[in-house]
Amino acid sequence: LLVQHTKISYISEMKKSVTIIVSLLASATLCFSQEAKFSREDAALVSTREDGRFISSYSIAHQLVKNTEPLLHFHEDFTPRQFHRWQKKMRKAMREIMNFPDYSPTQEPVCISRTPKEGYTLEKWEFYPLPQAVSTFLVLRPDKISKAKNPAILCIPGSGMAKEHLAGEKGEGRYTMALNFVKKGYIAVAVDNAAAGEASDLEKYTGKSYDYDVVSRMLLELGWNYLGYTSFLDMQVLEWMKKDADIRKDRIIVSGFSLGTEPLMVLGVLDQSIYGFVYNDFLCQTQERSLVMTEPDADGRRPFPNSIRHLIPNFWKYFNFPDIVACLAPRPLILTEGGLDRDFNLVKRAYEISGFPQNVECHHYAKFEDPSSRTDYQQLPEGVNRETFFRMVNVDTRNHYFKNEFVLPWLDKVLPLQDR
Repeated sequence: LLVQHTKISYISEMKKSVTIIVSLLASATLCFSQEAKFSREDAALVSTREDGRFISSYSIAHQLVKNTEPLLHFHEDFTPRQFHRWQKKMRKAMREIMNFPDYSPTQEPVCISRTPKEGYTLEKWEFYPLPQAVSTFLVLRPDKISKAKNPAILCIPGSGMAKEHLAGEKGEGRYTMALNFVKKGYIAVAVDNAAAGEASDLEKYTGKSYDYDVVSRMLLELGWNYLGYTSFLDMQVLEWMKKDADIRKDRIIVSGFSLGTEPLMVLGVLDQSIYGFVYNDFLCQTQERSLVMTEPDADGRRPFPNSIRHLIPNFWKYFNFPDIVACLAPRPLILTEGGLDRDFNLVKRAYEISGFPQNVECHHYAKFEDPSSRTDYQQLPEGVNRETFFRMVNVDTRNHYFKNEFVLPWLDKVLPLQDR
């Protein structure tokens, strides 16, 4: 009887499981059919008219972007002289787009606290970039300064992070670049992005460390933009670093993680005195990204690849990210999270033209380290979603973190012990 009861119970449970599975499959089929209605047939934008015109405003805007050739796109056949002239044009365009205010702070930064740590001191500083503004940054200063002045690294966090994450005061160790740098003997300076950390209204109420979109909108209404404001703040800290008694001003590196790579690029183009760069994100053509990610959602809406904080008026008129990174040559540069070899090769070519091909080091995600595992597009196909785009450009989103395993050995190479 017990065996018979067990069999009956087992069969009953199996029937329930089959019913659930069939129900899930039916739901999945329905979802797929709904998705297919919008996503498969209409993902790529193709006119059905004989004259090739569109009535959809989205499609028309898409064509405007598609027909825009950046005025300052890097050309691989530049001569060294042409390359140098191109870099000057890039600086001029970047100044125009970033639109920094014509304002010189009337008060120098002030140290408001010093906390002894194991092997270093954690300092907190205030600075006053605009008439009614106060902002903060952290300085991690090693106890042993090997010479009269030390190399230093300006550390810029990613989205949703604060400077305290970088300093190891908050969160996990996959992002603690400033802490790792000071342990190696460098002076590390950690900043917040605008509307993040202490600069976010949400942090004091909810603990959420960022609130970008409203600030971005207000800045855009004024003819400025989020990246321009953030880069302006970072430039103030960079200028302070050059005056600090312990910092060797000709050996300052800028290190950016994820969102932080954007102000890194701005600073790198505008300030030629920066010694080197840690670019910890994948490299992509942002204009192309907006053109190919056209797969609609279930409602037929085609979402933009990123948020309003990335909106920089006139940006695509002049350049894309690989063009800006190429402009950093010949200064030491490490790229740590891959992308398409097409874009890496563009940057490598810029370093060859500059006469210092050895000054750029490129790494892929471990998943795509083997060239046979990577895609090799020269032009990405249109009509994809976010996940497909990342797969096509060799990005392993689950392993997006600060790549100490690449960066720390690279620092030993570009800032050898005798230079410290």
